[in-house]
Amino acid sequence: MPAGRPFTWHRPGNKACFKGNGQMLQIINPSDDPYFNMAVEDYLVHNPDLNEDIFMLWQNRPTVVVGRHQNSHAEINLALVRQKGIEVVRRLSGGGAVYHDRGNLNFTFITTAAGMKLDFAAFTVPVIEVLHQLGVPAEHTGRNDIVIKGRKFSGNAQYRFKNRLMHHGTILFASNLEDVSQALKPDASKTIAKGVASVRSRVTNISEHLPRPLSLEEFKNMLLERIRAHSNGFQRRELTGPEIEQVNALRNSRYTSWDWNYGHSPQFSQRRLARFSWGSMEAFLLVKRGIIEQCRFFGDFFTIADLSILEKALQGVPLREEALRGVLEALDPGTIIPGASVQQIMSLMID
Repeated sequence: MPAGRPFTWHRPGNKACFKGNGQMLQIINPSDDPYFNMAVEDYLVHNPDLNEDIFMLWQNRPTVVVGRHQNSHAEINLALVRQKGIEVVRRLSGGGAVYHDRGNLNFTFITTAAGMKLDFAAFTVPVIEVLHQLGVPAEHTGRNDIVIKGRKFSGNAQYRFKNRLMHHGTILFASNLEDVSQALKPDASKTIAKGVASVRSRVTNISEHLPRPLSLEEFKNMLLERIRAHSNGFQRRELTGPEIEQVNALRNSRYTSWDWNYGHSPQFSQRRLARFSWGSMEAFLLVKRGIIEQCRFFGDFFTIADLSILEKALQGVPLREEALRGVLEALDPGTIIPGASVQQIMSLMID
């Protein structure tokens, strides 16, 4: 099989599954440093010399991982995070904030996916298959979650760079759920929509549902075997010395920086929030004499192109329906945020 040929992801009937066409490279990463681990993903997805399909299992020490487009200050209980020494780091992908600790397992796929639509369910198949094997009724639901009896144990997100797609997800196996609920600020629109009162009531650990005791290491090995079963060849390797140097350079320049993880709060004269089928979005607008001088969008939505394209396109535009419509129709927000329409973005920005 030629090197770099991507996995093919199939959906026979209504059941998602996947099949590997080529050899998969498993990166062995024993680090629990969240800044290093974010930098590893960054290095792997952006490195032009790595065109194989890649899989990685990894863990963080207690950490809140914020989505690419989120306002960190609005998502995190900063007082508790500081009190407990919980790390905070921003990832490359969109979606919502998640909590990691050593009772949580993370998985990452990187593959060539030119033209592939935003599809989360296909990548969650191995996790669901392993749980079904164990007698646990897991299922994919909503945009990007895996649940057991309606309670979430896995959130998933994706990031694209050129023809490469990175899909990563969390697996709450035996995490401290009190820290999960206390470290994250619940999105009121989500809890109201789901008819529940807190983050704690919406999440669960896999360990709570197992018919027999199982360690996280045993579950990890079962998941690895399931991935191997779907691949034509499986090569395990650690990062080389030069690769670790490049990862550490990324770690220190980007992922430990305040600007990346928190960023300066935008100057604004108008702030608007709305929730759509594709996620929540908050618009910060600095408007002077009816003209948009600055525009920033935050939220748990996903993107397939650089969000700044949309933000810059709206700068200098009069905050009027006809002017906004002209710019948005020419740009087409759906090419940046899958599912987003001109009318939805306009409804967020003007009454």
